[in-house]
This record gives sequence, C-alpha cells and structure tokens, in this order.
Amino acid sequence: MEMIKVELFGTDTRVEKAVQQARNLSVSKAAVLVVGENGVGKRTLGQYIHENSGRASQAFELVDCSLPAQEVENRILGHRDNATGRFNRGILEAANKGTVVFANIDCLDEEFQKRLHKIINELEDYDIDVRLIATTTKNLSKLVGAGRFYRGLYTIFANNAVTIPALRERQEDLQRLARHFMAELSGQEEVTEIDSIAMDRINSHYWANNIHELKQVISSSVSNNSSLLDESAYEVSDKKSVNFMSEDDSDGVRLMSLKDAEKLLIKKALIHTSENRTQAAKILGVSIRTLRNKINEYRTEGSSYFVNLR
Repeated sequence: MEMIKVELFGTDTRVEKAVQQARNLSVSKAAVLVVGENGVGKRTLGQYIHENSGRASQAFELVDCSLPAQEVENRILGHRDNATGRFNRGILEAANKGTVVFANIDCLDEEFQKRLHKIINELEDYDIDVRLIATTTKNLSKLVGAGRFYRGLYTIFANNAVTIPALRERQEDLQRLARHFMAELSGQEEVTEIDSIAMDRINSHYWANNIHELKQVISSSVSNNSSLLDESAYEVSDKKSVNFMSEDDSDGVRLMSLKDAEKLLIKKALIHTSENRTQAAKILGVSIRTLRNKINEYRTEGSSYFVNLR
C-alpha cells in the first residue's frame, strides 16, 4: 500500500511532497481537497488516501460533478427508478464507513452546493460516517471570492489541500514517464531509451492533459508502429487541447463576430488553466501583456466573467 507507482506520479520534489501530505492525511478522517490540472492523477491520489487509511476494506465511491446536475444529485443522494420503482441508494449512504470522492466539485450546481453543505453537516444524525475527498482543476478560493462557489462547502475541504503540479513543469518526470510508457506499451521489461530528437518534441509539447495525454500519445505511436516524431501521434492530443473551446454546447463555436469569438476563446483558455494568466497566454500564443489588455477591455465593457476575474 505504501508504494506509489511511478507511472502515476513521479519523483519531482513537489510530487513527493504531495504524496507525503496525502499519506499523512490518510490516517485521519479530515476532508481533503486535491488540486491539479486534468490528467495529473487527482483521482488516483484520492484512491491512494483511501487505500492507506483505516477504511481501505470499506467502500470507495466516486461521482463526477461535471455530469448533468440531476444525474449528480441522484448519484449523491439516491433516487427511485421510474421503471422498477426500486430506490437506489446514494453514494453517501452506500459508502458508509468508507470514502466518497466528489470529482470536479467546482462543477456542482450552485443551489445544490448549499444543500450538500447542509447534508454533510447532518450525516452524523443519520449514523453515516464517510471520508470526504474532493478534486478540482480550479482555484476554489477565487471562485468563492467571485461568488461562484459556496463558501460553506469550500470551508469543509479548504484546510487540507494537496496540489499536484502539471507534468510540463517537471521535465525529469516527463522524460522518465515517457520512457516508462514506451517500455510498458511496447511490452518490454526494461526502460526504453527514446531518440533525443523525439524527446525534444516531448519536452516542447504543452501536455494540456498531462500524464493521461502523454500515455495516449505514446500508445498511439506504438499502436500505429510510428515514431514519436510523427505528427499523427499528436493529432488527437492537440485536438483535445483546443477542443475546450466548445465543451459547453451553450457556448459552442457557432457563427459569431470575430470579437465575440476572441472573447470566448480567451474565457475558455482562462477557465481551462484555472485562471492562470501565464498558462492561458501560452496556450493562446500571445504575450501576457496582450492578454492583460484584453481582460481589461472586456472588464470595462461589463462582461460578467471578466468583471469577476481576480
């Protein structure tokens, strides 16, 4: 239970600190918030906390809060099946004595955030004892300050936040994991050396979806018997990096003015990077000064997202 698989994390000092923090927290009942970009291993770290706790033999339940609001509420609280009339227990009840993970907790419906806060505070009255873990790609403190996340719910998790750094910020881990996946996916026991030019390509790629994306690119190369220099190996990855533009159908890319399209792209880039302006500027291919000027322009126009942006 004490070993962390190298393919899931790495040996960067910040990663080791996060793992040590998670290990220390695992022995308590305290709620934990795991923060990091998509694909860095937040859910895996949540499971690690569970498996190293006294609850390891009990249930481990997870709900993705980015799913449709009613589906999320049903999963958490339970619901009656219209077809059979049978009541399906919610995960808070089903995981009694175990652990519940709220993945992407920032996506919870705002009204339900308040209800969930009240329900969590009343669990003991119903003899329900669960360990709570939440994951997010966002800075919840900023969302609270902007009035976009319920402070009471945030307070439950805020005291024990564990942050996993992005893979592109850990060059040694990036190279080590690339070699590991090459060996694993090629069916080799020993670590495969990667051509220096191919490794340069790996080092220079943005890796918006981190470890998950790295494994996908290498898997694509191995499956197609192609080189890591082959553009096709990165095609799916690159598309995913820009598809966040149209994740939400209500904000999807439709016919619109160039100015509106620019504003939407900047907004999506900021959301995608948890409002990290340096990273957003890098994705957009502009200077931080240009991005700052655009944000100020939209704020002056009264655009609600940019007005509330900290």
